[in-house]
Amino acid sequence: MLDARTSRRTVLGGLGATVFVAGFHVPRAGAAGVADMEPNAFIRIDAQGFITLTMPQVEMGQGTYTSISMILAEELDAAWDHVKVEHAPPDETHYANPAFGVQATGNSNSIRAFWLPLRKAGAGTRAVLVEAAARGWKVPAAECRTENSQVVHDKSGRRVAYGDLVARAAAMPVPTDAPLKDPKQFKLIGRSLRRLDTPVKTDGTAVYGIDALPPGVKFAALMQSPVLGGKVAHVDDAAAKKIKGVRQIVVLDDLVAVVGDHMWAAKSGLEALDVAWNDGANAEISTADIWARLRKASERDGAVAKTVGDARKALGEGDVYTQTYEVPLLAHAPMEPLNCTVHVRPDGAEAWIGSQVLARVQRAVAKAAGLSVETVVVHNHLLGGGFGRRLEPDMAFVAARIAKQVDGPVKVVWTREEDIRHDVYRPAYHDLLSAKLSRDGRIVGWKHKTAGSSILARWLPPAFRNGVDGDGVDGAADVPYDIDNLRVEFVREEPPGVNTGFWRGVGPNNNVFAIESFIDELAHRARIDPVAFRRAHLGKTPRLKAALDLVAAKSNWGSALPPRAGRGVAVQVAFASFIATVIEAEVDEAGEVLLRRIDTAVDTGTIVNPDTVMAQLQGGLIFGLTAALYGEITVEKGRVQQSNFHDYRMLRMDQVPPINVHLIRNGEPPGGIGETGTTASMPALRNAIYAATGVALRRMPIDRTLIAGARR
Repeated sequence: MLDARTSRRTVLGGLGATVFVAGFHVPRAGAAGVADMEPNAFIRIDAQGFITLTMPQVEMGQGTYTSISMILAEELDAAWDHVKVEHAPPDETHYANPAFGVQATGNSNSIRAFWLPLRKAGAGTRAVLVEAAARGWKVPAAECRTENSQVVHDKSGRRVAYGDLVARAAAMPVPTDAPLKDPKQFKLIGRSLRRLDTPVKTDGTAVYGIDALPPGVKFAALMQSPVLGGKVAHVDDAAAKKIKGVRQIVVLDDLVAVVGDHMWAAKSGLEALDVAWNDGANAEISTADIWARLRKASERDGAVAKTVGDARKALGEGDVYTQTYEVPLLAHAPMEPLNCTVHVRPDGAEAWIGSQVLARVQRAVAKAAGLSVETVVVHNHLLGGGFGRRLEPDMAFVAARIAKQVDGPVKVVWTREEDIRHDVYRPAYHDLLSAKLSRDGRIVGWKHKTAGSSILARWLPPAFRNGVDGDGVDGAADVPYDIDNLRVEFVREEPPGVNTGFWRGVGPNNNVFAIESFIDELAHRARIDPVAFRRAHLGKTPRLKAALDLVAAKSNWGSALPPRAGRGVAVQVAFASFIATVIEAEVDEAGEVLLRRIDTAVDTGTIVNPDTVMAQLQGGLIFGLTAALYGEITVEKGRVQQSNFHDYRMLRMDQVPPINVHLIRNGEPPGGIGETGTTASMPALRNAIYAATGVALRRMPIDRTLIAGARR
């Protein structure tokens, strides 16, 4: 529940074409006592004809709510201005992601995983409405059609609104095999419809997790052990208690929280605390230690993820080219810092949050509060950025531990410093690649060994099979090039002193960076143009070859550039999308990089909303370029060194070049798009710098000292 009297943001139910309602609504009486029609877990229709779609995936800026609504409304033939959306409750029986088997939003698969389930849900509902109308008219259902939330019988000229059919249709069985629309009949899918969440985000009425204000809520700021695994040794809270508005000091084994009437009181009280820590076993860990262990681990034989032909024999003699590539630990730094509001009572708990894993949040709160899962109610809200960070329920677990000590609801908010220094970081990876070329420039042997964390072994253990993390080798095991002799291995090595988890792109943004950097160097050795070299190896991947041809033409590949400027290309099959990207960049004498232009061609199959696809690619490219130019988390004496945007920089507005997205339309099933721009940007930029300076960077972020003064 939200207290509209105290919140600066409240949900306005009648605003535009959408409302965002926390929680799940059971059937309720509509006009004249008529109950709503709920044919499945995704759709509810009331007697006024308003159609509420329950979102199985969360909205964190990627446009999922609009695209999912378009899919459902398309098959339902719903009037778009009668569509509303609400968050799904924690319920893995009805809302588990088909690709994961758990309720989660990630892996750029919201549309591709739910494409058929949502269409079937819409088609079944449409069919039962048609049958209800046909029975009322006493005509064959085959003579009826639907449009704009109405059933139409052309022979008699009659039509009836969906709302008027609710009572009859609600009592009828819903077919599970209703025919889907022919794509030629699509009226919504393929159009750039305005996003449903734009009005509320524009006027400030959108409610994120950090905006939740249940009645009587207090605020808490927390300080966790600066070293992973460390414990509280001593707390002097005398000064904090003197600050106006401070109500309570909560001391747990690994953290201290100050509870106040408002955030400023809580934060001021936290700063006034005198806390001493026992750092524990990780007190001497440094970045150098993490890299030393990772590089040593890469010397081991890895678990085989894929083998084709005989790579060992192909690489056994002759001129074998070998290089290593590395990407560092990275933080997420979402616009909305971590937060969770929890009210723990003896008989149950209630939580308010924006999360990618709502059912796991429910279990985390229950565990922390010592309650059964059934007694915990969780309200999900819009997410101010996820990027994989909110695939973890740790913030809810911590908030519930604090709330258990407080009488009434408490909103726990992480400062930016706490957020960055206690992140679940993108793993550092070390990649070893070897290849041999024939005299005519063909790859005849290939080996790729990836060493790094296994996120899946922790997050989804059944997916970690035979020593191989499928995410860790994503983009490597399915390398798109024609290679007759290939071997891909994975070496699991967990870094000491930090936790690792999903980050926008994760395995693919490491592997595509390594592969596409290596491919550019192979093209250079073969003295073949990088686009031509790639094209010659894409015979078995025609969709990717078409994207490469398109982006080469659109980017003016091969045309003259000023001194110290270059174009870099990268191609990928990632998240079931085929993408080719060209970045044009210039390097000055001091090693600073000016981004001049970006072109990317994408074949992501059936495009639900073109504007969303373009926006996601643009945002992903900027996210990845930020990492390529600046992103790195370092550790000294067990402590993360970065704390805020002054030392963990973001790409700034005036640095962003024109980004041209070229869409390839076809009737293939939809691919994923949220992470693909991130995956593309790092190697394309690296290769642009290579073209401009002749310096082959093999580690991110870019080393300006290596490229300063260098020229091709």
